[in-house]
Amino acid sequence: MKKILMSAALLTSLGGALWAQDKPELIVYTYDSFVTDWGPGPAIETAFEAVCECELTFVPAGDGAALLSRVWLEGERSEADVVLGLDNSLMEPARDMGIFAPHNGIPENLSLPVGWTDDTFLPFDWGYLAFVYDNTKITEVPDSFAALAASDLSIVIEDPRSSTPGLGLVFWVKTVYGDDAAGIWEDLSDNIVTVTKGWSEAYGMFLEGEADMVLSYTTSPAYHLIAEEDSSKSAAIFTEGHFMQIEVAAKLAHTDQNELADMFLAFMADDAFQSVIPTTNWMYPVTAQELPAGFDTLTTPTPIDAVALTSDFRDEALSEWLSALSQ
Repeated sequence: MKKILMSAALLTSLGGALWAQDKPELIVYTYDSFVTDWGPGPAIETAFEAVCECELTFVPAGDGAALLSRVWLEGERSEADVVLGLDNSLMEPARDMGIFAPHNGIPENLSLPVGWTDDTFLPFDWGYLAFVYDNTKITEVPDSFAALAASDLSIVIEDPRSSTPGLGLVFWVKTVYGDDAAGIWEDLSDNIVTVTKGWSEAYGMFLEGEADMVLSYTTSPAYHLIAEEDSSKSAAIFTEGHFMQIEVAAKLAHTDQNELADMFLAFMADDAFQSVIPTTNWMYPVTAQELPAGFDTLTTPTPIDAVALTSDFRDEALSEWLSALSQ
């Protein structure tokens, strides 16, 4: 009898293992904070696996531009089926690489401040870049880049060559100041404590008191208010407007999980995905969602009238930034 029970248990175990192996796997490269315990990754993985009859695997692969560089270098050898975590400032170079395939259609329930017509990239959240500070320590808050540069405040920013917020900042300055952007960067260079590879490192330095302000989002104070009941963090609102970052995802052209990839991209507009964005990724959802208490305290800035983020514009903006900070 004991042997029979053991054999039955063994067969059950093997059957379960074989069933698990038969489930297709969708691999999504994303940025590091997305897959943390406090990020949206775990909840989205559970929700998607409940409807896809598959295994969803998130792979942390660096911030924004670093993420794009990785899939470019890996080419068709990449295990990724989908890349999640690029943004509107990276869409043009990503498209030019020729490694992404068109999606299966734009969800009808998208609700963004701007229209969306792109046939390759689909948005999953958005927010305004801003400098976050401790309002118990700073009372004279700069209301422009010029005012920030003229102050004695220290800031930490992210590298535009590896980080989407960092690249957004470079576009922000260039859009607002045009031919005078190089001069603004020269004036700001004395304020910059350091340039980090990604957002997590920069925000961590700010929280540890290593800088007065950090490049983040107008929604960042909502995290402290909701998760920590701490109202000491605020976003400086600039009269010259703010850069709106839209985070996007796309499927790789070489994927052998085409249907699953399309299913995941469509799922990004589902309530199960969008409802967790505000209190895990601390950004705005791309569909109509009831925002949690605390978001109503945030100041909505004026979006800048951003120029087309062309390669010439990007190259010039990056060159000005690098030149000013290398002096």
